[in-house]
Amino acid sequence: MAIIQKKILFLGNSYLTVFGFRREIIERFINDGYEVFVSFPNGPFGEGESASAECGCKFIETHIDRRGTNIAKDVILIIEYYKLLLNVKPDIVLTFTVKPDIYAGITCSILKIPYISNITGLGKGLTGRKLTQIITIFLYKLAVKKARCVFFQNTSDERFFCEKHIICPKTKVLPGSGVNLEKYIPLEYPTSEKIKFIYIARVMREKGIEEYFFAAHTLKREFSDVEFHICGYCEEDYKTKLEEGVRSGEIIYHGLVTDVIPYEKMCHCVVLPSYHPEGVSNVLLEAAACARPIITTNRPGCRETVENNITGYLIEERNASDLVEKMRQFILLPEEKKKEMGRLGRIKIEKEFDRKKVVESYRYEVLTVDETHKR
Repeated sequence: MAIIQKKILFLGNSYLTVFGFRREIIERFINDGYEVFVSFPNGPFGEGESASAECGCKFIETHIDRRGTNIAKDVILIIEYYKLLLNVKPDIVLTFTVKPDIYAGITCSILKIPYISNITGLGKGLTGRKLTQIITIFLYKLAVKKARCVFFQNTSDERFFCEKHIICPKTKVLPGSGVNLEKYIPLEYPTSEKIKFIYIARVMREKGIEEYFFAAHTLKREFSDVEFHICGYCEEDYKTKLEEGVRSGEIIYHGLVTDVIPYEKMCHCVVLPSYHPEGVSNVLLEAAACARPIITTNRPGCRETVENNITGYLIEERNASDLVEKMRQFILLPEEKKKEMGRLGRIKIEKEFDRKKVVESYRYEVLTVDETHKR
């Protein structure tokens, strides 16, 4: 009698969401004998076809307006998810980021397909204007009420759901998306006398780009031997400001990069002054795993990655002056202290954020669903 292969469907809003941060989960389920499908929009962060062929899974593109609030487009997305689920007939669906969590969650609930949601950050819908928040909370209540499990990436987001009476049958807090400690290894600390800071993120206001620009402008006038690098897709209209910064010599812009390790290698410190509602910042996890000190904001999704004054510095969010002060403190540190910060940061990541823990959490929950079906 032939064994029927179980099907798992991963749904996200971009290449990074699925393959950038969950490739190890996909590979583990393939190795366990599951037939794996992935679906997200192709775009600037990567294409699904080649990565799926490389991993051994199947890619089906879905079209998501990641940052838009167009109701007509969201209705079309629900219809697209409905058709996708009927076509694939998955045994379980794993969703990541706001729109897949909400719209695929509701659709799975209607079709009685088991699903697991991952709250990768609250997003603007839950933290923005009051009317938008009310609507988003209502949608989340519909989306997660029948989920087999809802994963959170930090305790603050889990507490928010509880306070807003968004009822989840089962919840668990993961160590963010974790980090692959075999890929992101401790890198030799730069020997350059010129201190190099780097911002690795989408170039957008809520990621703290304005504060970073201010710090570069201020500190360049105080220290001649400091560089300010930026790696990231220009999400908002900062093209002119980037060009001006490059012309003035205040910043060095590398654009969107697909491999951050060479940039981690050449830098002394990674800076992310974000006040975006993060789950846990993957940029910071990767930086600390590479033994780089980090400077970031004292808010959920960022502060979990830092031991303040030990592996880096925490700053007040939206406080450019505080960022300048902490970057100045870092510049003036002895070289051995900078290296020690990076070394201790790596130890913290090894203890708390190994991606293998995330993989095993998913395996446990999926196996639980399988056992339920057997009964």
